Amino acid sequence: MDHRPMTREWASQIQEWTYGAPYDFYNQSPSEEGIDELMTYQAMLENHELIGFYCIGAAAQVPNSTYLHSSDFTDIGLGMRPDLTGKGRGRSFVEYVIKRATEQGKPLRLTVASFNERAIHLYEMVGFCTITAFERNKVPFQVMVRD
Repeated sequence: MDHRPMTREWASQIQEWTYGAPYDFYNQSPSEEGIDELMTYQAMLENHELIGFYCIGAAAQVPNSTYLHSSDFTDIGLGMRPDLTGKGRGRSFVEYVIKRATEQGKPLRLTVASFNERAIHLYEMVGFCTITAFERNKVPFQVMVRD
C-alpha cells in the first residue's frame, strides 16, 4: 500500500463509487467542486490500483456550528473503495493513514457519521475514543481522538 498525490482521473473515479445502504450517505454526485476538493487529498494505491483516499488537516473536518475544531489536533479523513469495505482490510488502511498523520506531532482526531458502526468499531480498535458529538444537516456525527 502506498499513496500518491490525487489526479483528476482518480478523483473522477472516486465520484463514481457507489456504496450500498446505509453507507450510500458517502456516495458523491459528480461535480467540478467535488473534484477540486478531492484534489487536496492523497490517493491510496495497492499494486498501482486506486483503493481509497485520505486527507490530513482542515480538509478532514466536518464543518458544524456546535463543535469548534482546534489546531491542537491533526484531523484525518479517509475513504475506501466500496467493493473493498467490510472485508477485513480497513485496519491496515487506517494504520497507514495514522502513520502519515502522526508525522505532524499532534494527537489525531476524526469525525465519523454515528450510524457507521463498522468504522467506529475499527477506529476504537486502533485507539480512538469518542469525545463529543454533533449534528449536521440532521445527521449525527461523533468526534473521536487518539493520542
